[in-house]
Amino acid sequence: MSDVVVFAGTTEGCQICNFLAKNKVSVLACVATDYGSKSLKEDEYLKIHAGRLTGEEMEVLLRERSPRLVLDATHPYAAEVTANIRIACKNTGFSYERVLRENGSHQDKAVYVEDTEAAVKFLEGTKGNILLTTGSKELGKFTALSDAGERIYARVLSLPSVMETCKGYGFEGKHLIGMQGPFSMELNAAMLRQYDCKYLVTKDTGKAGGFQEKIDAALMCEVIPVIIGRPLQEEGLSVAECKRMLTDRFGLTQKPHVTLLGIGMGSKETLTIQGKKAVQKADLIIGAKRMADSIRESGQPVVYEYRSDVIGEYIKNHAEYENIVIALSGDVGFYSGAKKLLDVLKKISADIEIICGISSVVYFMSRIGQSWDDAKITSAHGKNCNLISMVKHNQKVFSILGTGSAVAELAQKLVEYQMGDVVLYVGENLSYPEEKIFYAKASELISYEGQALSVVCAYNEKARPAFSTHGIPDEEFIRGKAPMTKEEVRCVSLSKLRLQEDSICYDVGAGTGSVSVEMALRADQGQVFAVEKKDDAVALLYENKQKFAADNLEIVKGEAPEALASLPVPTHAFIGGSSGNLKEIVALLLKKNQDVRIVINCITLETISEALDVLKEYDFAEREVVQLAASRSREIGRYHLMMGENPIYIITCQKPQRME
Repeated sequence: MSDVVVFAGTTEGCQICNFLAKNKVSVLACVATDYGSKSLKEDEYLKIHAGRLTGEEMEVLLRERSPRLVLDATHPYAAEVTANIRIACKNTGFSYERVLRENGSHQDKAVYVEDTEAAVKFLEGTKGNILLTTGSKELGKFTALSDAGERIYARVLSLPSVMETCKGYGFEGKHLIGMQGPFSMELNAAMLRQYDCKYLVTKDTGKAGGFQEKIDAALMCEVIPVIIGRPLQEEGLSVAECKRMLTDRFGLTQKPHVTLLGIGMGSKETLTIQGKKAVQKADLIIGAKRMADSIRESGQPVVYEYRSDVIGEYIKNHAEYENIVIALSGDVGFYSGAKKLLDVLKKISADIEIICGISSVVYFMSRIGQSWDDAKITSAHGKNCNLISMVKHNQKVFSILGTGSAVAELAQKLVEYQMGDVVLYVGENLSYPEEKIFYAKASELISYEGQALSVVCAYNEKARPAFSTHGIPDEEFIRGKAPMTKEEVRCVSLSKLRLQEDSICYDVGAGTGSVSVEMALRADQGQVFAVEKKDDAVALLYENKQKFAADNLEIVKGEAPEALASLPVPTHAFIGGSSGNLKEIVALLLKKNQDVRIVINCITLETISEALDVLKEYDFAEREVVQLAASRSREIGRYHLMMGENPIYIITCQKPQRME
């Protein structure tokens, strides 16, 4: 007894047989010849019956096996065999399903004929050599062509029996080509050129039969395809639909092989050979439309999706797909969606393979003749990125962009920060026919409207490395009458803050902005909000922001705590001036973020007393009070005297034990 009997002999039939056996469903594969079983291997669940069967013999076999299901996966042109299988199932009462190879896509430049006789009739009125790829069974009918022996070059299977049959029809020597497929487009094209063919005759054998490779070769060589229609206009299941039906019918669960594939820039020329092999093997392609369409083969199932959670759910609910390729732009390790996908796929049962691709930075930098090992590399696509600071402090900065106006916006900011001479190399639609690569000074691109699919490399020959630690000399800042936190105090206070590169910081009572600027330079991938109520201090803040190209510094005019209410949630806060509102400011900070790290500078005894009350009220798990008294030397004549600065109390606190 077999659970399923599959009339196979085609690629689709073999796929289904192997699918069933892999999932421990007993299957009998019926093939017409031993040759047809070469893609199958018998095991505990898969048995093979080789040999042609008459309709009566099919009925006997089905009664012996008593299958739960009969699948007809025979060749779409084997009309008589399909008719016999249907009659046998009807007479024995067994369930029948037809598995159909999908039609190839319609070709405008092709000639479509109903059958072989119609093909011969059409070719009779033409001139030029013919590559015949319809096999040996109907080769005899083409002898009706008056000059068949001179014009036809027949490609058939390289079996002795087939070659002998063809010889009997008068085809031999160079007019008889014994070869076993599959045939690539390149090989088909080479044969068309070798025999100087003007026509290619084929059946619509679909993807598995190499139909598209033949058509592509013919069109490339300016050869006219003559396509013989299928003898039956049938309805049935595709291979994917059949596997889905079998999955539901037999309650199958399996572990799919999922490949995360970096497709390069998007054109097929930038897809690696390893990637091409993965695509050819896949029974499903998933990805954003542009990416999926750039790699999928004709007739290959596709799901247009880029959201990781949706992709994971789809794979989980479609066990019929065994080999899945997820297309990702560029390289899977360079600002790619692979990271999120891996987290999702690990939660479902899947074998995961990762195939790297050509990243945009590698491709683009080679196109503009620049090395990238000394470049600062980042992405401004869908994320905050402080490009201005990077360009100021790095000679080369490469970035992925995400909007058509991104180049103009970057150029405008560079001009505002006195960097209009920076050269911008711009790349759009990389690797596509409409690829555009050019360069110009930032000052020349402030009105440029480009493509969203773009990258940029900023070259700043005047770049100066940023300080690796805080401690900008006081004299570097533009000064006025507004108070400024001095260098020594600033260094200790910032050390106590323990900023990270993506911190969200408040500087309350920012004054001249020395702390704000240092925070912005240290947390260059984050954001700093300088809150100040005095007009003269706000003016100085803007001047120092521009001088240090602190583009991630936002100046907020107002008084705390009211001015803080609408700002993003902070990770860190420095309070240099509170105007007597320290308790209220700390309360708001903790309301926004229980884990906010706070550093307070106190000069007056009243402020120290207020700060100590705050520490007690919120019972911080971490609290520290440091007094700093710094002195600087001053020359008087030939002597040096140490002149003391005002003593400062630096208070650090984080994580209250309880909230009042």
